[in-house]
Amino acid sequence: MKGTTVLAVIKDGKVAMGSDGQVTMGETIIKHSAKKVRNLYQGKVLAGFAGSTADAFTLFERFEKKLDQYSGNLSRAAVELAKDWRTDRVLRRLEALMTVCDSETLFLISGTGDVLEPEGGVLAIGSGGQYARAAAEALIRHTDLAAREIVEESLIIAAQICIFSNEEIYVEELL
Repeated sequence: MKGTTVLAVIKDGKVAMGSDGQVTMGETIIKHSAKKVRNLYQGKVLAGFAGSTADAFTLFERFEKKLDQYSGNLSRAAVELAKDWRTDRVLRRLEALMTVCDSETLFLISGTGDVLEPEGGVLAIGSGGQYARAAAEALIRHTDLAAREIVEESLIIAAQICIFSNEEIYVEELL
């Protein structure tokens, strides 16, 4: 997925998810301060996206409905969204990835039906995702930084490497 960086970290019972703010169209920067992370389900779930903006809004809306339908059960909502995304004629054409989390669990959701739970409390998506993930893994192992600080620092590092990401960082936390 080209065009953004989203990173989620769970550390010491704290959860943070953030993204850069850059929106690109081809090789052109359209916007510097987009919010690609949302706080959902009464502040108990975070969701972030990489992909086209219209697709993201569609997925956020669908995912929020699944959370309501399954009383905030993140696992069930993620699986049901992935099923719909994979089988629905309109949804399966969406080109995006989502990362969702609550206070205990992180999931990557894709249009191919994947619902993946990474080990180690770190999940990243987008063109700068692997740079941010590597930075977060190192910071978790070698510093005492909190989840939010790890997300912020890792996103800045990714922005310095990935041309499709910037340093206009937006971070949400679950408290």
